Amino acid sequence: MTRRGTPEADLQRAVVQALRFALPRTAIIHHCANEVTEPGPRGARRQAILVGMGVHAGFADLIVLSAGRVLFLELKSQKGRLRPEQEAFRDAVLAQGFGWALVRSVDDALGALADHGFTSRIVAPARRPAP
Repeated sequence: MTRRGTPEADLQRAVVQALRFALPRTAIIHHCANEVTEPGPRGARRQAILVGMGVHAGFADLIVLSAGRVLFLELKSQKGRLRPEQEAFRDAVLAQGFGWALVRSVDDALGALADHGFTSRIVAPARRPAP
């Protein structure tokens, strides 16, 4: 289902569906809803509560856990750019030895699984180098 004005949400639904098909049933694919989109003081209050509960600025859209491997996926539309908080999160994750990938398509997500050594039930498509 495609909704107008939500390219990243549409991409995320498609990626989650593909990962559920590609990965073993024991794999965990998790989205951390780490922002409040409600404007004004009420939204700010709710965001402050979430931060106090451990929400981390820039946290990746998806985390994939399978067979002892961890991969963080940041989903962006074709023109989307990483915010400074997302770049800092990426750098921290990579410095700790975990996998991280920028995903702009389902093929990118499947390729990231292959690049990071995940066992998959499908063959990842050939990937072109990122620009």
